[in-house]
Amino acid sequence: MSTLSPQSSVLGPSAKPAEVVSYRQPKYRTTQQISRSEKILAYTLLIVGSIAFLVPFYFVVNASLKTDAAVHAGDFISPTDFRWQNYPRALSREKMDFWPALSNTVVVTTFSVIGQIISCSLVGFGFARFRFRGRAILFMVMLSTMMLPAQVTMIPVFVLFRSLGMIDTFWPLIIPMWLASPFFVFMFRQFFAQIPEELVEAAKIDGASSWRVYWQLMLPLSGPVIAIVAIYTFLNAWNDFLGPLIYLNSPQQRTLALSLNAFNGQYGVSDAHLLMAAAVVCMLPCVILFFAAQKYFVESVAMTGLKA
Repeated sequence: MSTLSPQSSVLGPSAKPAEVVSYRQPKYRTTQQISRSEKILAYTLLIVGSIAFLVPFYFVVNASLKTDAAVHAGDFISPTDFRWQNYPRALSREKMDFWPALSNTVVVTTFSVIGQIISCSLVGFGFARFRFRGRAILFMVMLSTMMLPAQVTMIPVFVLFRSLGMIDTFWPLIIPMWLASPFFVFMFRQFFAQIPEELVEAAKIDGASSWRVYWQLMLPLSGPVIAIVAIYTFLNAWNDFLGPLIYLNSPQQRTLALSLNAFNGQYGVSDAHLLMAAAVVCMLPCVILFFAAQKYFVESVAMTGLKA
């Protein structure tokens, strides 16, 4: 009995070698196929764009190390005559009162990150692995809420938390983070749907319940998605200004964003160099996080393109 080769089964017995080569050509261009001039142009554009984005950051850092007179005179561009004492002065109790604001921000950010990871992974696991009537419709309804502007629900949510007596507390900033975000649910659902069904079936054969499958199998495998959700949630919670401005009234409850805004309103004109120093300290964790987790930002773009 004759057997067919892989080439004859796909292309037919009369396929020519040239046809085989054309059939196996890659669909997309690789780095080897890009010309040298195209690479030079691409890197040139990237370098110019990076410099354009780094110029304001340089101005802020350099101004934070100058005197107030030098900043107002426009002499904060040249990197000379550094005054490192601007930083402890800017963060002192008389100016920004940095440490209480930092502790408040850390509390809100930590609970927000934990809440988003737990709630979004649970909902994503349910959509990816449970079969129930109306699942697709419910998933589309959840995704459609992403098109609803936050300004539409701002007043009803404020009235709700005010009726619950939670104004001037951290609860209005933390509780919504434990109710899942549609975009992060979508990322978890896409990732969980890619895990082979054989792994789940093997875990169930060993006697694992759905909760153990989620906790002991799915979560350990979803490390990249957890990192992406944690990074974006950290950045949003750390830099959030509107939420604390609406719900936090007492000075002792202020986050870093509110304290920096109060510093700007009180000393922004007379102590511009100290304002720049405080701004640098507030954004330093975000800068460090970005450079430490660049690959996860790239993975977040690729993750949204996974097929279910």
